[in-house]
Amino acid sequence: MRGDTMKRRSGWLGGLLLLSAAVAWLLWPKPAQPLRASMVAPAAPVAADTAGFTRIEGPRPLTFPTDHGPHNDTQTEWWYYTGNLTAESGEHFGYQLTFFRRALEAPDQRVQRASAWGADQVYMAHFALTDVAGGRHHSTERFARGAAGLAGAQAAPYRVWLDDWSVSEEPDGRIVLRASAEDPASDLDLGLNLSLVDRKGPVLQGDRGYSRKGPEPGNASIYYSQPRIDTTGTITVGGKTFTVDGLSWMDHEFSTSALGPELAGWDWFSLQLSDGSEVMLYALRRTDGSRDSFSSGTRIASDGSTWSLAPDAFDIQPTGEWRSPRTGGVYPAGWTVTVPSADLRLTVTPYLADQEMQTSLPYWEGAARVSGTRAGQPITGHGYVELTGYARSLQGQF
Repeated sequence: MRGDTMKRRSGWLGGLLLLSAAVAWLLWPKPAQPLRASMVAPAAPVAADTAGFTRIEGPRPLTFPTDHGPHNDTQTEWWYYTGNLTAESGEHFGYQLTFFRRALEAPDQRVQRASAWGADQVYMAHFALTDVAGGRHHSTERFARGAAGLAGAQAAPYRVWLDDWSVSEEPDGRIVLRASAEDPASDLDLGLNLSLVDRKGPVLQGDRGYSRKGPEPGNASIYYSQPRIDTTGTITVGGKTFTVDGLSWMDHEFSTSALGPELAGWDWFSLQLSDGSEVMLYALRRTDGSRDSFSSGTRIASDGSTWSLAPDAFDIQPTGEWRSPRTGGVYPAGWTVTVPSADLRLTVTPYLADQEMQTSLPYWEGAARVSGTRAGQPITGHGYVELTGYARSLQGQF
């Protein structure tokens, strides 16, 4: 649910990890073949049930920095970084660097393995750049077992990594994001090296971080955000490096949950406004197209004060659509967002219509510009939007 993400991502991205891990297992090389770190996965099937995993059934105390780290007693977890950055020369970029953890075995089924390759967790990561001036959205993915140093997460010092993609805490408290890859669709080299300084978070979403995604017991996550992170560094596209600055947003969520059979997908928004406030919204979509009653949102004031938003406390109306030439998925392309309690009316416009992620299961996630009014006064901003279930049904994917 990148809100509550339901997650937004709980069931579906859990399914994405299951699918990728299973495929990797089937393609596991014979001992005589070389192992590539970006392709290894556990040499055991992935458990699809939730028995033995911790289910989120209510609020729980969060302690930082401990809870920045992994929660291996739950089945699924993700660390999501997105941002809008502007180069000194004026070019605008959006970026996404996200890490997902999926447990292969419940805690009471785990055994100590003699081999350094033995793993009970698998990791996946997505790296994407939106080059507005170049008119292209680039995306790539990797996965690896959580063993032999290939991938993992830790709280102190805070670090999440997969191969050479990483989020790491520096001695001075800064968070540094590093990633480089080649976009398989364009053959262009991509890179980012960003320094992040949190100015507001963490902000607990839902009920003190308890984010319900449905009526069933345990169909929920623990979810918090860092909604305003000053960001500086460099972006590289096609051999050209740009010095950039702007704002990032981070979501961290963990759960043992699934997308209910009545849900088709979700629309998630993280909006950073020019008056120092933010809005997070997610609309869970039912199979008949209506909004589910467990949709939710949060208003965040410039001083960090928060107000939870029930489904009837905000409205999201699409203003256009875009059809993917690759998947045939028809996505909304522009929205009017209203939050009456804040006298807020916003127009959210994608920087590029095509920001579809070319990953194992396609979805749309991209940078957007924001304009509108608060109490009749002009307001601007930037944001990120995630759209799932449009290119392919999420049902049966986990």
